[in-house]
Amino acid sequence: MARRVLLSWSSGKDSAWTLHVLRNDPDVEVVGLLTTVNTTYGRVAMHSTRLAIVEAQARAVGLPLRVIPLPWPCPNDVYERAMRGAIEDGLRRGATHVAFGDLFLEDIRAYRIKQLEGTGLEPLFPIWHQATERLARRMVDAGVEAVLTCVDPKKLSRSFAGRRFDHAFLDELPGGVDPCGENGEFHTCVLAGPMFGEPLRATVGEVVERDGFCFADLIPSPAMRPRPMEATHGR
Repeated sequence: MARRVLLSWSSGKDSAWTLHVLRNDPDVEVVGLLTTVNTTYGRVAMHSTRLAIVEAQARAVGLPLRVIPLPWPCPNDVYERAMRGAIEDGLRRGATHVAFGDLFLEDIRAYRIKQLEGTGLEPLFPIWHQATERLARRMVDAGVEAVLTCVDPKKLSRSFAGRRFDHAFLDELPGGVDPCGENGEFHTCVLAGPMFGEPLRATVGEVVERDGFCFADLIPSPAMRPRPMEATHGR
């Protein structure tokens, strides 16, 4: 029996690559995406991706999107209550697992496992412990196109905000910076790749500093205007 999987979708390269891996597993059926959105700004937290782009990503990969609205700041109990609602909704829709694009942060993995204990949904970590230098190059070679939408200036120069995630970027990374940004050095938004039915178009706008991070505003093209889709926006 195929595992029916919900995918935690950040809008970035790791969750997109996780979708690609899952879709190459004959025993898995990906049934939807789960995305938390900061309701104050209408964006994915940390990645700072606009909701319009996330919705366009869902259309491009051909999956229903479950948007989980969160306030900012968001107390942990509010976050966990919202996630429980999404889990219950997933169970009603026949999901059996939730997949995450985590690579090697043990505390994050342990937290996700604890969140799902006793819910009826099992966690999956399809790209866990993959070597990040090799993985980053493989993503680019496979056609993943992404933009750095958030940079931690304590770990990586502000000048990298808005850069393309490509071989040139990887070649210029200073020592000690993980090629996939797994230590929070940077976050991305994916616009194209083997998991997309069609590429998305967006332009890099203003780069601003907020809450100790540098954010590059990724502005969706007019072609990304909303169309009817399965996004539930927390309903």
